[in-house]
Amino acid sequence: MRDHPEPTTHGSSQAPPVVWTGRATNRAQWLPALAGAGCVALGIQLAVGSPWTAGFAPLLMSVVGCLAAGLLILFGTIAFVHVAVRVDGDSLEVRCGHAGLPRRRILLRHVTGADFVPRINPRQWGGWGYRWRPEQGTAVVVRKGEGMILRLGDGRTFTVTVDDAETAVRLIRERLHLASTGGPSGA
Repeated sequence: MRDHPEPTTHGSSQAPPVVWTGRATNRAQWLPALAGAGCVALGIQLAVGSPWTAGFAPLLMSVVGCLAAGLLILFGTIAFVHVAVRVDGDSLEVRCGHAGLPRRRILLRHVTGADFVPRINPRQWGGWGYRWRPEQGTAVVVRKGEGMILRLGDGRTFTVTVDDAETAVRLIRERLHLASTGGPSGA
């Protein structure tokens, strides 16, 4: 699904849009979420209808283990089914999942550069989700495909997979150029 930039308020087709929004979705994340729901259901089934004769401690450990693993898998995957990215006049905001958590807001004045990446692979980051690797920086990876890398003023990088990342990178570069020349900040 692609969201296109909102129209400018200036009427000029040359001016950057006021706000750009984009999303990336990974429907395959629903499969691990179903597995997590299955673990929760198994934990409930064990707690309610188990004829265990070996004692209470093994039953309790099985129930707690199934519930904990199931909830971890369920909420860990649902949080990264999709990502929403918003670039406005002064910041980039990334929201994950249906609740919008985790959330990251980066002020554009802290960005020194932005690059379009045509192919980001979750394997590069150790899987899906909110990732940190010392040699690569921080990333929000919800699927294989296009994305962008922001270079931050403190030397770190932030990578996010999002549809139409090329437009977002172009907008961020325009904002950075306007800020460095002392022009209007795009609003």
